[in-house]
Amino acid sequence: MTRCSHTDQIEITELPAEVAGCAECLADGGVWLHLRICLTCGHVGCCDDSPAKHATAHARGTEHPIIRSLEPGEEWCWCFEDEVGMLIPQIKGRTKIPPSPMLSR
Repeated sequence: MTRCSHTDQIEITELPAEVAGCAECLADGGVWLHLRICLTCGHVGCCDDSPAKHATAHARGTEHPIIRSLEPGEEWCWCFEDEVGMLIPQIKGRTKIPPSPMLSR
């Protein structure tokens, strides 16, 4: 079984109370489907089903390996380096997110 070898890089253990959306999509007028948060720095990006895939781009550009879903009812995390999903119980909180602009079209 593959395990994540990067959990020592987790800096974010308390999720923000609220986010406005994907940072890059908000800045450039783009749209997102689902939101992910970087557990190293807290950057909020869009998922790979979104046109720009900002969460993956952030992980590759910064070498921050682990993201967590911010979608309601989802608690999974993903390590890009080890290509493994996991639950990380020490991550606490729930984040209020706006509706997806892709679903409201």
